[in-house]
Amino acid sequence: MDISGETVVAIGVFDGVHRGHQLILARARAHAAQLGLPVVAVTFNPHPMSVTRPGRNPKLLQTIDDRVAALASLGADAVNVVEFTADFAALTPEEFVDQVLVTGLNARYVVVGDNFRFGQRAAGDPLALEEFGKSRGFDVEAVPLATEGDEPWSSTYIRGLLVAGDIARATEALGRPFRLEGTVVHGNHRGRELGFPTANVEVAPHLVLPGPGVYAAWFGYAGTRRMAAVSVGTNPQFEGAEMRVESYVLDSPGLDLYGQEVSVDFVARIRGQWVFPSVADLIARIEQDVAEVRLALAAS
Repeated sequence: MDISGETVVAIGVFDGVHRGHQLILARARAHAAQLGLPVVAVTFNPHPMSVTRPGRNPKLLQTIDDRVAALASLGADAVNVVEFTADFAALTPEEFVDQVLVTGLNARYVVVGDNFRFGQRAAGDPLALEEFGKSRGFDVEAVPLATEGDEPWSSTYIRGLLVAGDIARATEALGRPFRLEGTVVHGNHRGRELGFPTANVEVAPHLVLPGPGVYAAWFGYAGTRRMAAVSVGTNPQFEGAEMRVESYVLDSPGLDLYGQEVSVDFVARIRGQWVFPSVADLIARIEQDVAEVRLALAAS
């Protein structure tokens, strides 16, 4: 969509585009409807902390392409991905407002989360944004953080849930199942030797993985969705060291997925990552895992 003239801007990192972010987009759409203006979502890539605190930046909930697609699906008429560089991080709050919101987007209304910070050393906050808006012709709404009990729905909160294997609460906060996407590559073929051939999904290293364990998931490929038992972990039964996402696609004998782009939507955690007394015990447990996966997905 060709955006010209005034705009309503929703701005934030928006990693995961979770339910808190969805509220920000909903408020932006509401203002846009009243004003008869388009909604522009502004996000940043790479994650600002990779520049301001390198080495301490978090693993992400989704790729930038998935983030852009999610923002568009929520009603953004355009998505502006700002390249976050050291020079950009050095902008003063006033320079940030003038370059991004005024000159760049001709903002009439700006919607942010109430924890939004901007400008050098994160010196700007929603109150400062309101003050800048008074002299530059735009209004501001700061949306309170959505919460679950005492916990705010934030990207950090959801990452913690995923690492802990708490798929149910992560799904609640995201408003949808957590998804990983990647290419199927060759692994050690141990699953095939055990009678449960798996698709080893190579996931981008900057993305967060659920904690080690076995999960019920929907496995997507070539427009098809199948039930899958998914192992996330290092495979300690065979003294593995590399974190892997290995999917046993149910009821799909002879399935050849090497080189294909696939998706894994996590629905429920079946168990943790365990070491068994023998391979026979492992196989018996995998059979039980598959039965539990069927039950979990049938109820989803």
